[in-house]
Amino acid sequence: MGSVLQSDQRHKVWFDMRCPKCGCQDDKVIDSRASREGATIRRRRECVGCGHRYTTYEEIERAGLVIMKRDNRREELSKEKLLSGIRKACQKRPISPKVVEDLAENIVNTVTDKYEREVPAEVIGKLVMDGLREIDEVAYVRFASVYRRFQEATDFVQEVKKLESKQ
Repeated sequence: MGSVLQSDQRHKVWFDMRCPKCGCQDDKVIDSRASREGATIRRRRECVGCGHRYTTYEEIERAGLVIMKRDNRREELSKEKLLSGIRKACQKRPISPKVVEDLAENIVNTVTDKYEREVPAEVIGKLVMDGLREIDEVAYVRFASVYRRFQEATDFVQEVKKLESKQ
């Protein structure tokens, strides 16, 4: 009990799940539910030692897709890093965390479906900008300002004019 099987295509490894309250490795699963359209499994667990209940999540481990950066560096695709960038663009905007997480999940799914080993950073940037444009124009301009490396206020004005002309 309390063990989680994590695997990739080469190895199967068991990791012991520990109670966050007492550290006991013995637990039982009380409830399991699919979330995020089946991409994640949410499990409610109860520690056999102290009775504390806690939640764990399991998701599919994707084979290491690498991003080809502008400066020719390569970096492993990180959903957390993608989420962080989207969250920064959406800060203090009326956008629910679920919408942000769904956008990141959709982007990761799109690139892993289309690319086997390497994906250009521009592809991910464009997917983020397209998604943010649909969700919130302010978040879109914020992200575009970093992604396109705006240097002057006129860069912002031009981007806003492009948005207005598409409406």
